[in-house]
Amino acid sequence: MPAFAVFIREETTDPAELALYRSKAGATMQGHPVTPLAAYGAIEVLEGPQIEGAVILQFPTMAEARAWYESPAYAEARAHRFAGAKFRAFLVEGIAR
Repeated sequence: MPAFAVFIREETTDPAELALYRSKAGATMQGHPVTPLAAYGAIEVLEGPQIEGAVILQFPTMAEARAWYESPAYAEARAHRFAGAKFRAFLVEGIAR
């Protein structure tokens, strides 16, 4: 079943660190079966607190999503995300079609 990695940026705390993250994150997807579905487009919050942005990535399986998230390349990049902003991130399994 497909899986989705969802990232919700709640608050930027260090723009320079966040810029470093952005400069590194894209390259971490090479070699992984990922399809970006949404990335910081227009947002309309329907419930809950306002957010700064969101990203949704699709993978063929939860294992593939976890493999990307836990890869050494993404681990190095996400350290800058942790230092640059408050995020919520999760993996969710999709529906088989």
